[in-house]
Amino acid sequence: MSLSDFLSPIDTHNFIPENGFTYTQLGFKSFFHTKNLPDLSEGDFDIALLGVCEDSDSKNNKGCALGADAFRKQFYTLHEGPIPSKLIDLGNIKAGKTLSDTYFAVKSIVSELIKLNIVPIIIGGGQDLTYAQYLAYQDLEQKVDLVVVDAKLDLDDSELETEKAHSSSYLNKIILHQPNYLFNFSNIGYQTYFVSQENLSTMNKLFFDAHRLGECTSNIELTEPIVRNASMLSFNIGAIRSSDASANANATPNGFYGEDACRIARYAGMSDKLSSIGFYEFNPNYDKNNQTAMLLAQMAWYFIDGFYNRKKDFPLSPKSQYLIYRTSLEGENTEITFVKSKKSDRWWMQVPYPSTSNSKNERFHLVPCHYNDYQTAVNGEMPDLWWRTSQKLH
Repeated sequence: MSLSDFLSPIDTHNFIPENGFTYTQLGFKSFFHTKNLPDLSEGDFDIALLGVCEDSDSKNNKGCALGADAFRKQFYTLHEGPIPSKLIDLGNIKAGKTLSDTYFAVKSIVSELIKLNIVPIIIGGGQDLTYAQYLAYQDLEQKVDLVVVDAKLDLDDSELETEKAHSSSYLNKIILHQPNYLFNFSNIGYQTYFVSQENLSTMNKLFFDAHRLGECTSNIELTEPIVRNASMLSFNIGAIRSSDASANANATPNGFYGEDACRIARYAGMSDKLSSIGFYEFNPNYDKNNQTAMLLAQMAWYFIDGFYNRKKDFPLSPKSQYLIYRTSLEGENTEITFVKSKKSDRWWMQVPYPSTSNSKNERFHLVPCHYNDYQTAVNGEMPDLWWRTSQKLH
């Protein structure tokens, strides 16, 4: 089955300005699937935009199926960054006869793009599509580190049904899905008054991590190693404060500022590990002066800019490009090893596999971390990230 069987070509006349594009704008620089889908295996493209016109399970936010086309009108007016981009717009996946049909289409396309070393940027639809994005990794038989930017933890049991993954409960479907390829889940930006203590307790029991909005906004750089660890990222536009992004029926007064959202998107682009990203719940019916559409366009721009600034410095080859730091915890027979890249000044921790591990060729798991984790270990305390990672490896 061809990818074109799932995709509706786009009519570029819907977003070309009256005077056309200048040669430096993305609308001029990008390739569009308007009639025939080109052979994607030729290596001509690094990034693919993919619209999804599905909102049947977006809770209280009908209209987000229109998000991709509204996004395009703003995105293609932006000027290309300093590094030439190899970008293709694949068009839209129309809502299937059933929600499962749409999920199958998203899963199939994302999986195929990853196999071709093309990073998909999914635009539009409800955040339940994160489940379909996740299913793509099942086809690849890859362990998944999932990062979600959201004001809530979408573990609403009251919304969970056998065949559905509502935007408020899709995490249940991911966690319970068999076979299970989920290694770690991280939430960025949850707001405590929107989250039950039971859900936070569930996160702790599974050794997953959730980071409060205030923790993130007080120092946005702390989100970088969290995002760097992601295989896939799902960004709910409702995580941005309503004054900066009103185009969501569930928008709230508090959330990330627009510039912080752009920095998170750039961190995602810079992650050597990340292979897909989705921006969900953007509803143009609530947009004021296209402000949210423009912000989303800028977030995608920053993701692409980050992608073309990837450092390709995942340790440890060659070893001469890294500094090794070893710390011992007082009162415990535990040594923690940290790795720092000379190229990017980014940090990782080595967490040893248990002796019973099936990882015959690897002695330790490398997890991205922050300099603060190193300082914690130097002060004789075990970094929480090291402990949680160790528990998941056992």
